[in-house]
Amino acid sequence: MNKYVLSILIMGFTSKAQAATKIHSLNWTAISMFCVIVGITLLITWHAARKTHSKDDFYTAGGSISAQQNGLAIAGDYMSASTLLGASSMVFFKGYDGFIYVTGFFVCWPILTFLMAERLRNLGKYTFADIVSYRLDPSKTRILATCGSLIVVSCYLLLQMVGAGQLIKLLFGIDYKFAVMLVGCLMLVYVMFGGMLATTWIQIVKAILLLFGGTLLVFLCLRYFGFSFDRLAAAAVQNHQLGQKVLEPGSMLSNPINALSTSIGLIFGLAGLPHILMRFFTVSNAQDARKSVFYASGYIGYFFILVCILGLAAVTIIGTNPNFYVDGIVGGELIGGSNMVAIHLAGALGGNLLLGFLSAVAFATILAVVAGLTLAGASAISHDLFQKVIKKGEATEKQEMAVSRFAVIGLGIIAIACGILFEKMNITFLMGLTFGIAASANFPVLFLAMYWKDLTTRGAIWGGFTGIISAIIFVVLSPTVWVGVMGHAAAIFPYDNPALFSMPLAFIVSCVVSLMDRSERAAIDRAGFEQQVVRSELGARQQDLEEVPMH
Repeated sequence: MNKYVLSILIMGFTSKAQAATKIHSLNWTAISMFCVIVGITLLITWHAARKTHSKDDFYTAGGSISAQQNGLAIAGDYMSASTLLGASSMVFFKGYDGFIYVTGFFVCWPILTFLMAERLRNLGKYTFADIVSYRLDPSKTRILATCGSLIVVSCYLLLQMVGAGQLIKLLFGIDYKFAVMLVGCLMLVYVMFGGMLATTWIQIVKAILLLFGGTLLVFLCLRYFGFSFDRLAAAAVQNHQLGQKVLEPGSMLSNPINALSTSIGLIFGLAGLPHILMRFFTVSNAQDARKSVFYASGYIGYFFILVCILGLAAVTIIGTNPNFYVDGIVGGELIGGSNMVAIHLAGALGGNLLLGFLSAVAFATILAVVAGLTLAGASAISHDLFQKVIKKGEATEKQEMAVSRFAVIGLGIIAIACGILFEKMNITFLMGLTFGIAASANFPVLFLAMYWKDLTTRGAIWGGFTGIISAIIFVVLSPTVWVGVMGHAAAIFPYDNPALFSMPLAFIVSCVVSLMDRSERAAIDRAGFEQQVVRSELGARQQDLEEVPMH
């Protein structure tokens, strides 16, 4: 596998660049920097593989990660292709609307910090399905959790693959489809051999590099404008096609229902992302879980500020330079696609060295996130579905690990196919859709399972699948997919994000069905709530988490 991937890398690096301008011709400075950083991540994977001996190591790094380390890893998981590439590009094109979008991403962190972090750590072991199934029927709820996890993971993988493919295409001039397949192969190496330990340390390293690279690039941007935010803003107003409106609410708020739906998805979607929730099981106790989120919030908030500055500065530095546009037509199509603003900015201000560094860090960022997502999806299949449902807890560790690795391959193929299909979409917008689905599919059931005594298995199943199905239907019928992808003249569902409609629907169905449920199983579900509360508040030894008498 390693030899195969390395051969692909060499082929990609030696391909002729499809350069339209001087700056995008194949340059070995950028490529060398890229190879060094990717090589470091592969070295980390190799080292981690030597320490990965059990499923605890593979899924949760054996619970050996400190709060500070996990905070950086969570930040690294969250500061993905959407954050660096997509968010900066959204600010570049939409101005103030892009600011609003970025702010929406950050609001969700207090919810995770104060409402969920400690309870998640105390009740779970490997996946968020462990929490949902604590007092509910384990077989049925794990099937639900697996479906929700796989759908969210697949959507999130899609936007990461789009970002990675466009980045490699820009830097090396290789075909987009080949670039996506390259990312998929590297992802398989990271996950299959290194597991959570490798993923965690790669996330830590690239988070540090990303924060450093973003800070350096912002410093160069501010120097360009004489370290004056007033000059930066004035230049943006002068050079942007929106004029003064670039600093004012625009099209996003002109449709308040669509804006509200997007905001709800961004705020509550985080608590439904399987790869983020898995991170709470890598620390040794609940206190460290909460501290992890606190540290992560600081890193992420700071980086969001950087991204906004980059997007606004790029309006002048990139937006007025014909060298960054196809055929030199200012205002036309950006070379490399609409998500490459930050990368172009690095090349313009820092030359080939900074271009190569930021490209490499962005690529490592994407790979780390993709690895975490794939690991979350694989654990849902192997641990929740295969081990707990199909084998009733009797599968050997070797069998479970084998299923997990086959699941990794399957998810890799799906990610590559979807990445090719959605090449032209803005990755931050795709992230918003993913958060909307997560907010509808996973968050309602997870929240009710932890905080509402009357939730029953039947209510969770009906509500969970209602959220999943309605969110998917709304997305398919939305302007994004129904018009943009399928080519229909008009959308059936008029809004871009489903969360405003699908998430309340999931809550309502869960509550109504639970209140009407008078089955024997429902009595067991309700009776187990007090024990769950004690466990969620006081914690338990890791080895005791399987010993739940209600089951």
